[in-house]
Formats: sequence, structure tokens, C-alpha cells
Amino acid sequence: MSTEPPVISTRTKLTRLYQTWLDKTVPFVIPRWAATLVSYVLYFIRIYIIQGWYVVTYALAIYHLNLFIAFLSPKVDPSIYQDDSDDEGPQLPTGSAEEFRPFIRRLPEFKFWYSGTKAIVIAFICTLFTAFNIPVFWPILVMYFIILFGVTMKRQIKHMIKYRYLPFTHGKTKYKGKDDTGKVIGSS
Repeated sequence: MSTEPPVISTRTKLTRLYQTWLDKTVPFVIPRWAATLVSYVLYFIRIYIIQGWYVVTYALAIYHLNLFIAFLSPKVDPSIYQDDSDDEGPQLPTGSAEEFRPFIRRLPEFKFWYSGTKAIVIAFICTLFTAFNIPVFWPILVMYFIILFGVTMKRQIKHMIKYRYLPFTHGKTKYKGKDDTGKVIGSS
């Protein structure tokens, strides 16, 4: 016999069900991002039709920029350990003779997708309430975002070049073995 109230029991069951379905989406990277792209397009169509909520859209764009920078950044920032007086601390390898250290993101791809998608849904819900429709001259917000994006990405790219890391890979390395000739070796 359960001692917790039915409301909490139902909430726990729904949370587990939601997490189960969320876990099932992990291997489907392209469909997840396609659905997010579709929701982004629907959001912008809504903003275009209702002609408002530009501050909400600006906040959404800034949040996505913040997520993107965390996605591009390494989990352990090499600049923290960089000191001009000594070279102690972790370093990314610069040659083939050095130890291989894989690139580990500060924000993993799934959390990046999940946070970005939740933000789009929240922004869409905000467009349903007039309290979030703050009057503003939207071209200024667009120009400010473009400038902020340019400066931020320039700094991130300089950081990537300085510490020699590339946050994108094309999957695991595939090794090719010998061709199968069909002959059995070692039998007499």
C-alpha cells in the first residue's frame, strides 16, 4: 500500500513516462533537429503574423547564442590552465606524438537540443500573453544581435585557433582491414 498522495504518485508516473520517451529520442539526431527547426520556423511565422513580441524573440536568440557558445566550448577550458610562467596543467595535443585527448563539450549535443527546443516552446507560450508584448523598435534589436553574434563568434574562433581544438568531428575513425580473398589460411 502506497503512503504518498495520488497527485504525487501520478506526477511521478508522468515524469517517468516523459523521461522514457525523451530517452528514446537520443539516437535520432537528425529527426530531433529537424523537428526543432520546424518549430523554429512555426515560431517565426507566428511572430511575423502577429507583428509583435520582438523582445521575446530577441531573448530567445540570445539564449540560443549562449547555448551555441557552450556547445562549441571544451568542458575544461585550456585558457584556465594557461600561465606564461610555467606550462603545467592539461594541454590539448599539438602533434601526432602527443597523447590523444578527445574533445568533450561543455554542453553535450542532446542537452543543447533539449534546452533549445524547450526555449522555443516557452517563447511560443509567451506569445499567447499580451504582457510579454513590450513595444520596441525591432530593427535595433536585430542589428544589436548581429553585432553581438559577430563579436562573440570572432572571440570563440580566436580561442579555438589559439588552443588548437575543433569542436566538430565526422564520427568515429573507421579502420579498413585486409580484403577477404575467401581462402582459408593454415589448413592442410
